[in-house]
Order: sequence, then C-alpha cells, then structure tokens
Amino acid sequence: MLWSQTFIPTLKETPSDAEIVSHQLLLRAGLVRKLTGGLYTFLPMGLRTLRKIEQIIREEMNRAGGIEVLMPALQPPEIWQQSGRYETAAGVLFKVRDSAKKEWVLGPTHEEVITTLAASELNSYRQLPRNFYQIQTKFRDEIRPRFGLMRAKEFLMKDAYSFDASDEGAMASYGRMYDAYRRIFARCGLQAFPVEADTGVIGGSHSHEFMVPAETGENDVVYCEACHYAANIEKATSGLPATAPREVGPEPEKFATPGVVTIEALAKAPYGVPANRQIKTLVYVADSRPVLILVRGDDQLNESKFMARTGAVAVRPADAKNAADAEIFAALGALPGSLGAVRNVPAGWKVYADARLRGANDMTTGANEDGFHLKGVSMERDIKVTEWFDLRTVKVGEPCPKCAQTLKIRRAIEVGHVFKLGTKYSEKLNATFLAEDGSRHPAVMGCYGIGVTRTLQAVIEQCHDKDGIVWPLPVAPFQVCITPLSVVPDGQPMTLARQLSDELTAAGIEVILDDRDERPGVKFKDSELVGFPLRVNLGEKSLAKGEIELKPRNGPVKLVPIAAASAEVIAWFQAEKAKYQAA
Repeated sequence: MLWSQTFIPTLKETPSDAEIVSHQLLLRAGLVRKLTGGLYTFLPMGLRTLRKIEQIIREEMNRAGGIEVLMPALQPPEIWQQSGRYETAAGVLFKVRDSAKKEWVLGPTHEEVITTLAASELNSYRQLPRNFYQIQTKFRDEIRPRFGLMRAKEFLMKDAYSFDASDEGAMASYGRMYDAYRRIFARCGLQAFPVEADTGVIGGSHSHEFMVPAETGENDVVYCEACHYAANIEKATSGLPATAPREVGPEPEKFATPGVVTIEALAKAPYGVPANRQIKTLVYVADSRPVLILVRGDDQLNESKFMARTGAVAVRPADAKNAADAEIFAALGALPGSLGAVRNVPAGWKVYADARLRGANDMTTGANEDGFHLKGVSMERDIKVTEWFDLRTVKVGEPCPKCAQTLKIRRAIEVGHVFKLGTKYSEKLNATFLAEDGSRHPAVMGCYGIGVTRTLQAVIEQCHDKDGIVWPLPVAPFQVCITPLSVVPDGQPMTLARQLSDELTAAGIEVILDDRDERPGVKFKDSELVGFPLRVNLGEKSLAKGEIELKPRNGPVKLVPIAAASAEVIAWFQAEKAKYQAA
C-alpha cells in the first residue's frame, strides 16, 4: 500500500474537545473523525485495526465453540416488554417510529432477540449446548457521551449467548468464554485482567469484567497483590470485622444536638461520638417505595450492592426539597441529619442494614426529631431490620477478604463482561427444551460481551508514548512502514523501497510505503504518531554506505546491510509475532 493512495489525515495540534490521551491520539493519528457527540467515522487506519480486532475475536470465539450469526439492530418493543426491560432499561433505549407510526427499539444489546430465536429453534436437549455470537453495531442513549469511543451513542460490540440444559453445563460454557476472553485480549496486546463484577440491569448470578489498568478509566477496581483477588468497586468486599461489641445498656437516651446534621459535627466536642459508633440513616426511593438504609457513620453506601441484593431497578436518594419526597420526611418527622430507624418508622417501610452493623450496640443515631439524637442504641434490640447484607463501599488499605493482606484500588477501563444469566430471559420469553425424561425446562443462559471499538481505544490508552501510538503487532494497521527519504521515481531509495515492499509482502507482512514528497522529519513524526511497529528508513547517505536503517517503534535504530534488510525484517516480524502466539 502506498501512503499517497490511502487517507491518513494526521494532526499536529491536539483537538480541544479530546479529554484523554487515547481520544487525542485517535484524532491526531487520523484513525477517526467526530461527526457529533458520541458518533465517529472510522478512517482507513482505524478501520484496519478495528477489523483485525474483530478477526482475533472471531478466531477465538470459533475456537471456543461459538456460532456466528447476525441479528437485526431494529427490534420490536414487544420483546423488551415481555422481558421486563422496556422499563428498566428505558434510560439507554433509542426508540424510533416508522411511517406507520409503529414504535421500534434500536438494539443496545440482544438478549431478547436471541432468546426469541432460541424459543422457536431449540426444542430438545439434543440441540444443547449452543453458543451464538455476533459482531454488530449497538445503540445506547448516552446522556453524556465522552472520551471518544469509550462512551459513545453508537459502537461496535461482540455479544454472545449460550444456552445449556443444566446449571453445570452453563458454568462450563461460562468457563470457555472466560478463557476465550483471556486469549482475545492477550492477542490484542492488552494487559487485561478479570474482576468479580455486579450484573447490573442485564441480571444474572455470576459475572466477571475484564479490565485494562488506566488512570483515565471510569471504573475503580479493588485488588490484592498477594492472592490476586480482584473485584469492581461495585462488587468488592473486604475482611474488615463487624463493629466491636460493647455492653448493652438501658433504653436509648435522647439528647439535644442543635444544628448538628453531619457525622463530622457529631464527632466533635462537646458530643465526641466517633464516626464508627454512629449509624448513618439514608432515605431512598426504590422502585417507587421509600426505604431506610443503615450504614456505619464512617462507611459509604454502595448503591449497586443495594440494587443487586434487593432486585430494585429504579433507585435514588429521597430529596427533602422535592415536593413529593418531602412527604417522606414528613412521615419520619425530621430532615436529613436527624433521621433514625429506632422510633417513628412508618408501617410497611423496609429497613436494610449493612452487615458490619450486625450485633452493634452503644451506637448513636438520629431521633427522628430535628435537633436530637439517640445514644445507647442496640441494633438487635432497638431497630427492626428487614434484611442484613454487605452495603458498604470498600476503601484502600482494608484487609483482603481472602488472605487479609492490604487491598489496593486502581482505575481501569472495562473492555469485556461475562454473565451467567440463569433462566431470567428463557422463562420470560419461553425458551424451553424437552429433557430426556420428557419434562420441559427453561434453558440456562449466559451472555458475553466485548466492546470492540472500546478495545481499540483501550489498546491506545495502554500502548502509547509522548510521540504517539505504539501498536502491538497483531492489531497495527500496517506492520512495517518503508520510508524512502527521496521519492525520485528512478532513484535508488524508491527503487529499493519498492523491491523491499514486494519481498516483505510476499512473506506475509503488511507494508505501507511512504511515497510522499515530504521532509524526513515529517515522515518520521507521522509514522511514530500513527504507531507502525517498524519503520525502514532508506536515505541516500546510508545507502551510499551499503546500509538500511531499521527503527522499531519502541526501540533503537539498527543499521543492516542492504542485502540483508529483507531477511532482518522477516526475522524481526517472526519474533514479534511469536510473542502474541504464545499468549
């Protein structure tokens, strides 16, 4: 390929709306161009890399037993209503109407579509297990698209769906996808690692995310270097003990706390109640019903944990300034800062408490009367807790739940997610099969997603330096850039460049020949910005000495004899290729 015959519009300046390095390099290296917020056109170099990532995914999905299909992006809302996600996923659904005013959904994912297919086609245990996958454009109504391809309204995704006859079979399918994901990201040159994860709106009982460490990532990952425990902050637990027990005293005692409405204020003199002996009472609206949530004063509520454990879909904190929510606080008799669950809790309200509070006594909480608190509170005696479970957010430095060593937290980019769905969708959409004994059962499902466009940007975020992208060999748009410093058609540099290009291409190496009539500095900067793994420089001075320069993108220049140049490049290519084959 000649540089002059493709389209690589590199930029010297960084676009003002590109917030993170990978987004900046996507634009500066001429890989994509923005149409509007959350929508991008892929240019030739970006598209070549995208297709390579797709091919790696296809190879590993096929190796793991996946069967490729292609489902409609336009979906009838009825199947979303049948699954129950028409309401729960309403925040991300694009809805359109045709000329007959009929409504349609632009697919953000395809659980409903594939389960409908399975319901009509997979009728016997003899047809199971099956794993269908596709690579297709998805649409999500991101309110605030940002970071380039990381959070876009339209993106490319690989989604797969497994159907099994038993829970054991479903876990085996899950394991195959888990292993395939490890291979996919390794082959893409990514240092990705799996973490335990929350299942979110998709649902399910078992879930892992594949994360790429990056300071600009949108996810916090809790991890232990000693035993390799790792979990998304939304799922992570720690080995902290429950609140230290104290002697149970008499009935709770009310005391005046005028103007005290924060944990910090109650901890100061003259009250001196440490945060770890306070009960933080939060009023939430969960699926339109008010609830009380209790955590220790020095802990923070993890809303995702609450949603996962209760099954609530629409969850938000109540707002005393909102007219409708003001009724909630009127029912309690106090405003935030003086709330508690000991007295005046309305009948029918559920009270959820963090497990760390279980058995705690000699605690202090709001009295449900403005300007007053209660001390000497016993969780078991004085508060009627509906359910106990882990509701708190893990903090750095806490002990690992598996080995008790110190936990750390780092930022990361999510590039893949695997779920064990169970029978949530197969039951609602009637995807059942006839078992060997003649009984009928819902298929046990799993779903597995990879953000293809996001993976591309994650590679850039992890593989770059001050000069531009440093592509791993398997996903580089071209593997070798041949750069003659003089482009006179019959001159020695161009003659050798064409010869070398033909030899390397015949050896299976993807070559771009920079035939532009530009200064050497411009050519060098562009090749480094775009990130080709190896540049071959052919200058008249070095050629006069019988030498050609080989410049790996992340290594020093190496001078080789002209006659040995082709063999040297092929040897370099084979060595680089082997690194990713081993992975």
